[in-house]
Amino acid sequence: MQHRDDKSFLELVMELKALTEEVVSVARISESEIEIFNEFASILEKFIPVFDDIKDNDKVMDTPPIRKAVESLAKELRRAKALIKSSDSESIVKQMEGLTQDIGRSIGLLLFASNDLKLDVKEKIRALHKELMNARFGNKSLSPSPSDPSRSPSYESVFVSDSESEKESETEEERHEIVEEMHEIEEERRISLGIDDVMLQLKYGDDDKLRFALLELNEMVDGKTVDSEWINEEGIISILCNRLGSSKPNNRLCIIQILRSLASDSADYKEKMADVDSLLVLVKSLTRDVEERREAVGLLLDLSDLPAVWRRLGRIQGCIVMLVAMLNGDDPVASNDAGKLLNALSSNTQNALHMAEAGYFKPLVHYLHEGSDMVKILMATALSRIELTDQSRALLGEDGAIEPLVKMFKVGKLEAKLSALSALQNLSILGENTQRLISSGIVVPLLQLLFSVTSVLMTLREPASAILARIAQSESILVNQDVAQQMLSLLNLTSPTIQCHLLQALNSIATHSSASNVRRKMKENNAIQLLLPFLTETNTKIRTGALNLIRTLSKDISQELTELLGETNLSVIVGIILSTSTTENEKAAAIGILSNLPISDKKATDLLKKLNLLPILISTMTSSNTTFTSDLLAESVAGVLIRFTVPSDKRLQLYSVEHGVIPLLVKLLSIRSVVAKSKAAASLAQLSQNSLSLRKSKKTTWLCVPPSAEAFCEVHDGYCFVKSNFCLVKARAIPPLIQILEGDKREADESVLSALATLLQDETWENGSNCLAKMSGIKAVIKVLESGNSKTQEKALWILDRIFRIPDHRVKYGESAQVVLIDLAQNGEPRLKSTIAKVLAQLELLQDQSSYF
Repeated sequence: MQHRDDKSFLELVMELKALTEEVVSVARISESEIEIFNEFASILEKFIPVFDDIKDNDKVMDTPPIRKAVESLAKELRRAKALIKSSDSESIVKQMEGLTQDIGRSIGLLLFASNDLKLDVKEKIRALHKELMNARFGNKSLSPSPSDPSRSPSYESVFVSDSESEKESETEEERHEIVEEMHEIEEERRISLGIDDVMLQLKYGDDDKLRFALLELNEMVDGKTVDSEWINEEGIISILCNRLGSSKPNNRLCIIQILRSLASDSADYKEKMADVDSLLVLVKSLTRDVEERREAVGLLLDLSDLPAVWRRLGRIQGCIVMLVAMLNGDDPVASNDAGKLLNALSSNTQNALHMAEAGYFKPLVHYLHEGSDMVKILMATALSRIELTDQSRALLGEDGAIEPLVKMFKVGKLEAKLSALSALQNLSILGENTQRLISSGIVVPLLQLLFSVTSVLMTLREPASAILARIAQSESILVNQDVAQQMLSLLNLTSPTIQCHLLQALNSIATHSSASNVRRKMKENNAIQLLLPFLTETNTKIRTGALNLIRTLSKDISQELTELLGETNLSVIVGIILSTSTTENEKAAAIGILSNLPISDKKATDLLKKLNLLPILISTMTSSNTTFTSDLLAESVAGVLIRFTVPSDKRLQLYSVEHGVIPLLVKLLSIRSVVAKSKAAASLAQLSQNSLSLRKSKKTTWLCVPPSAEAFCEVHDGYCFVKSNFCLVKARAIPPLIQILEGDKREADESVLSALATLLQDETWENGSNCLAKMSGIKAVIKVLESGNSKTQEKALWILDRIFRIPDHRVKYGESAQVVLIDLAQNGEPRLKSTIAKVLAQLELLQDQSSYF
């Protein structure tokens, strides 16, 4: 016969399944003790799906301990088969119950050896183990007391009966086999642990021996075969807690399960588990695998009705952090228990603070609402010091932290006001919370505080101004119409820190889209004149704040801006721009002010030229290590360059180009800011308007050295040079211009089309059309026609009207344009219909005599 170790694990499981089915069948057909055997068979039938699960996981289950557990189970099942066949009604109930518990022990061995089995399968095995260990059959109690050896029949007396009581059909040979098998099984069962052995292995056994000892102890506890006196005298709880820290995962899990069972039985047991050392090892289990974490947090929850546990757990490093992580984890059972445990621990205010530091804020918010004055101050102070993420700030806002803090600021004493303002300053960093602050009615009290001259309140002014600066980022602040004027009046009466915050707040208010009336009132109240002295301020933050606000307010001012600033302040602003120590934000704000000067103001242009602004600006912005990380800087620079490229002043254009303005403009076409792209394209369009008149004709004969072939321009039909006639083709500006049209943002389309249209003037339209076709620009123009506004559509139609004069372009691009053109003819602006009709006529889709003309 093949040795069992030589068989595959799959074969072993299949044999075990077959043996189980055989025992079930024997039990079902037995003619004696029908009720008991049927109950037993019903339990065994539950083994079948478990064996199927084990068979499906044979790769992770084929280990020596599991093989041993399977063999043990097979032996118990063979014993069951023998017992059913030779049942003795006088003792069958106790025998069957004992046998069923023995099978349960074997199932327990299988359970504790199954490290890598799926959780749902282990749950099935655990449930089956529990049912087996608690099985009771019928209502019979016919068997003698197991403590009375004289009344306990030997296996010989059970199975080798007188011939008169044996069944007629059973042969002598068959009886002999059964007796031999039972002797063998009994001999194997004698290795089970006695109570003294259990104690010895619990204390000193290695992991394998400890596993069997724990199994035996678990059965003793579940079966109530040991009492509290024995558990206390032997120090079982202390032993288990000591072994928990050094055992392997399966043994740790079993230890915690036994401790949970004991904890549910006695408050005295809980007290023994609540010492610091025991809690320490339990907390370590919160970091283990899923099952161990779940059992550990369940046990800690069971212990949490002891006040000492609240204090001790809060002091164990990492405990609350791990509980918060479990609360937010994927295991619903562990999450629920962790939440309950955190709620129990939060009755201690120090624990609530630890929870907030770990990212769980509900207890802290509860104390802000319901705590004593001192507790509220404690919570607010902690909230001001915790490094919050935006997600944490959002959670605090949603959980209702802002309202009690605002109330503390309004009605509390000095310490309460200070802690509340500091906490609100931390929360106000998140934009979502600024709306909650405005709704709470905090703006007016904050302003009143800033106007206060009471010395004891001076310490509150800085956090108050910081909160106002954050609140001002929300357009809802404009419900307080006079807030900007009140802030302006405070500028010269406060400390530098508060001035920075007020300038930041004022700039935020002034930039809101619905703040036109506020800006008008600020200018009427001489805001710009009030801000100009700050331009020479040594504090960089104050100077930058003043520059930003002047830039914002100067957008709506036209001719009077130069006079408002004056030559002295313009010189100061240019000095700020040209200084090597100026920050990028400050430089962007200063250049932005100059970009708002009216283009037509020649006096301002001459002054800026005199101050040498343009050469240094271009040199700085085109250096190899300069990148436009700030959109505002790029937009401001592009805005300034427009005044130096006006087409009416060719000498000024030449001055700008000689200093390298065109490479800078082309660079600006490829940056992130669409506003900067639009302004750069506008400057290039201005320069290109004069390209044709400044070209060198190819018919020129008086040149000493004829230009190279590379200098010839196919669009202008002559010799073009970037520095002499500002040619877009030679500047290689056409591809980036087309790329803007191909993009998804439409704000720069009008300027780009204006630049491209300069290539299609009356003398160059044919060459310009061919150039756009060669560079794949015609499809981009058609795209703008489809998705642009009426102004860009008008420019695109003008360009297409010229392009489609050329038959080849009509053939190649007409079909893709006609759908858009027809749609525009039906749904577009009425003033565009005449041009649309002309283009449709070119494509032979409309008669020249159409009423569209």
